[in-house]
Amino acid sequence: MQQALVVLGALASAVSALWLGWAWALVLPAIGWTGYAASLAIEFLWAARVGRAEGQPLPAERAVWMRAWWQECGWGPRVFGWWQPFRWRACPDTAEAVAGRTAVVLVHGFVCNRGFWMPWMRRLRQVGRPYVSVSLEPLTGSLDAYVPQIEAAVQKAERLTGRPPLLVGHSMGGLAIRAWLASTPAAQTRVARVLTIGSPHHGTWLARFSRTVNGRQMQRGSKWLQALAARERQQHAEPYGCFICWYADTDNVVFPVRTATLPGADNRLVSGAPHVGLAFHPAVVGAALQLAEELDVTPPAGDGQP
Repeated sequence: MQQALVVLGALASAVSALWLGWAWALVLPAIGWTGYAASLAIEFLWAARVGRAEGQPLPAERAVWMRAWWQECGWGPRVFGWWQPFRWRACPDTAEAVAGRTAVVLVHGFVCNRGFWMPWMRRLRQVGRPYVSVSLEPLTGSLDAYVPQIEAAVQKAERLTGRPPLLVGHSMGGLAIRAWLASTPAAQTRVARVLTIGSPHHGTWLARFSRTVNGRQMQRGSKWLQALAARERQQHAEPYGCFICWYADTDNVVFPVRTATLPGADNRLVSGAPHVGLAFHPAVVGAALQLAEELDVTPPAGDGQP
């Protein structure tokens, strides 16, 4: 779908250039980018308005919001116009066993595929860190439908290293990971830690406009979110003790701010980051790599260690 959109846009520019002049080859993409930037601006305005109405801690300076908007204007075309449509196969998952090292399982968010993680996969390959990624399908299906796919990814990571993996989920991916963890009480013993990035753990205001199944499940106070939380509490006294939740006070998709946090989790704020850009923030990526190094020397569960 994303390939078709990009190719159709390129063809429209080419046809316009032939009929109206070559300047139109630049004009049409500029119009498209301007529309995208305008839609992002509306999201940031909503995020600020909703956050202030609910008394959320938000940056007071307009410059902070402007920088976040500008960053997202740059991340969007790279992710949705290049990495996901055309580069999603460029960095294959780790194929050979790497005993003794903690693997990373990458779970993307809404309307994405494994190409979203291109900078992560390159970095992981550079440092020799094994990783497994997923492309969640169906695109607009229930979050529960993603459980078998995450199970398969975790099994692959376990076979690669013989150790519980570090799970990393961006946006909706964090909820998909929680759904997998809640699918069986034993799942939590099979992960080293869970790192979520801008995940709508309590739903997001923006999802009220969604008509997809998974979009409705991410609405604030949805029955699906309530049932998930009840199942987690029933299975574990402290279900979020293994979670690190990164969140931003200028997130333009998952808001209000505290919806990306979990009680009892290690909640970490990145001020001034946008939704997509938060996934590639140096603090987030660096902390994940450091955590994986620390987990390498941590005895796996079941070794008789506390």
